[in-house]
Amino acid sequence: MEKIIIKETHRTPSVYFDPEHGLFEIRGKSTPENSTGFYGPLLEYIEGYSICPADRTVLNVKFEFFNTSSSNRIHALFKKFEKLYLANSEVLIRWFCENGDENMHDAGHDFRTILQVPFEIIEVDEL
Repeated sequence: MEKIIIKETHRTPSVYFDPEHGLFEIRGKSTPENSTGFYGPLLEYIEGYSICPADRTVLNVKFEFFNTSSSNRIHALFKKFEKLYLANSEVLIRWFCENGDENMHDAGHDFRTILQVPFEIIEVDEL
């Protein structure tokens, strides 16, 4: 599988998916007009990746902000990683948020609560 590299726009996050090394990252703002259109190909990509994943898979998530429709697609993305984990793969989701950003911390906590996959919330000074 080829890497996916998508540059951030004012409405969509940057995406860096490196299947060879099992490293996945999404960062920035997520308020696309069509969240299914943006996240749909990423969901399909993870589905394909799950056929032959790396020994260890890490997803780093560094959102500044996301809207409700993005939240649904982000949850669907996390469920793909959860499915991989439940199939006995080593998977870790890292949710990064800025110190003091209660909204993003709470969002990470909410996701962690409803998922069955190792999920770390990491507070940093700057994203």
